[in-house]
Amino acid sequence: QVQLVESGGGWVQAGGSLRLSCAASGRTFSNYAMGWFRQAPGKEREFVASIYWRGAFTSYADSLKGRFTISRDYAKNTVYLQMNSLKPEDTAVYYCAAAEKVSVSAYEYDYWGQGTQVTVSS
Repeated sequence: QVQLVESGGGWVQAGGSLRLSCAASGRTFSNYAMGWFRQAPGKEREFVASIYWRGAFTSYADSLKGRFTISRDYAKNTVYLQMNSLKPEDTAVYYCAAAEKVSVSAYEYDYWGQGTQVTVSS
């Protein structure tokens, strides 16, 4: 049973930081790309960042470059999303997902976590 479990969400004031974690279990993800997506109320799910388990290739949404950083820890089978200089428009449910290739499209991702809420107040 594949499981992706996000944690680390919460409430933060604008300008603050949060680090999200995604713990993966149930299979070997060494050949997978891991992605973060987010969905705000009334909006479509949007790509945030992705990373290959192998190597250090990363991809980011253009609007988030410089503020968000994706990373992974092989030993812990965990992917992280460091979010800095948070803005109220970053408020959303953040989802972790796994795919066989790096993609910005949610349709390419086979496995999803349950999501973690991030709320940024002004």
